[in-house]
Amino acid sequence: MRILVCGAGGQVGHELMNRAGGYGLEALGMTRDHLDITDAGQVAEVVGRLKPGLIINAAAYTHVDNAETHSEQAYSVNCDGAERLAQAARQASIPLLHISTDYVFSGNAQAPYKEVDEVAPTGVYGASKLAGEAAIQAVLDKHLILRTSWVYGAHGHNFVKTMLRLGGQRDALSVVADQFGCPTQAGSIADALLELAQRYAQNGVLEWGLYHYSGRSPCTWFDFAVEVFRQAEAKGMLAARPKVSPISTAQYPTPARRPAWSVFDCSKFETTFGIDTRDWHDDLSIVLDSLARAAAVAAGAAQHSQA
Repeated sequence: MRILVCGAGGQVGHELMNRAGGYGLEALGMTRDHLDITDAGQVAEVVGRLKPGLIINAAAYTHVDNAETHSEQAYSVNCDGAERLAQAARQASIPLLHISTDYVFSGNAQAPYKEVDEVAPTGVYGASKLAGEAAIQAVLDKHLILRTSWVYGAHGHNFVKTMLRLGGQRDALSVVADQFGCPTQAGSIADALLELAQRYAQNGVLEWGLYHYSGRSPCTWFDFAVEVFRQAEAKGMLAARPKVSPISTAQYPTPARRPAWSVFDCSKFETTFGIDTRDWHDDLSIVLDSLARAAAVAAGAAQHSQA
């Protein structure tokens, strides 16, 4: 089956493209240079021409702080774009799998968030993503919305790669220690979505609806950073670990408020589909190994060019 992957250049989109073949799926990747998902005519033309059996939307406006001053752009991509894809999917009688976020919640909870819990975004990014969820739900019956959190991977910009860069430049740094979440590897999100796409391709059915999916075991950004440096040093990626000091959110102000609590209850997803979430410590090791291999290849190519 052909699947149309929107946002193919992003963290999850990149992994979807790399892994689709392993699930017997032909991925047709679209970056924003190839397809403007906010343009209804363009979306309809592409879906009509390529005739995918399913759409996965990994495209989003994810600049959380910039969204506060560029709300029109955030809503255009995160809400209008999602709605355009849902409309095209309905017209073509195909499903849409869509990625959403922990930012739809206030972050004031103390227990892991379930799908039925009250939503209350505190910023434009979360509000625009929530509006996108609602638009899809209103337009298309055959949809699956997957909320996830703290996404990282070997491709693109993310916390892990930022920490590795800073860890190689500094002897000490400070990281927020009062925000809790579950780091989620982009490749694991891609695997979950592709497994569902494969099942739909084989059976023509899926349990549609809203689901939570994230890495296992909550931590703070401080905990995450400490583990990044511990593993990176053990793998020989850092000569020495920097000293990491915990700080509060108040000591690191940002234009958009970050949720203090972004922990998901993923039991509905696990029970419905029989797919377990993964421990982020293990997934982090996989990503670091991938980054180490890429660095080694780049270093070898540089030496070869100088020879």
